Amino acid sequence: MAATFPSAEQSSGSCIAGRTIYEVSELCDVKPHVLRYWEQEFPQLKPVKRRGNRRYYQHHDVVMVRRIRGLLYEQGFTIGGARQQLSGEPAKKDSTQSHQIIKQVRLELEEILHDLRRRSH
Repeated sequence: MAATFPSAEQSSGSCIAGRTIYEVSELCDVKPHVLRYWEQEFPQLKPVKRRGNRRYYQHHDVVMVRRIRGLLYEQGFTIGGARQQLSGEPAKKDSTQSHQIIKQVRLELEEILHDLRRRSH
């Protein structure tokens, strides 16, 4: 779902005003309380706060919300893994853990296969 942003001429309040948390919530299919939580977890997500602590998301914030959503919901990253992806740091710890898990699962599957072969003969 592609978000469309009005040009400054099309918008009565200009694009600089940004979108509210509820508009971004609908555009990105992420609940407002989740967006607030992500603001704490991802330093790249910094909507402008104005009167009464109201949040206004700029175009780059909406793009970041979509990137975060994709990493977490579609690619299956943890919060920490998504944070590392976005900051450009190699996720060595996550990668090492994944390799260890894969090795363990492979060993267990090989044992099961060995048992099944033994039983069938």
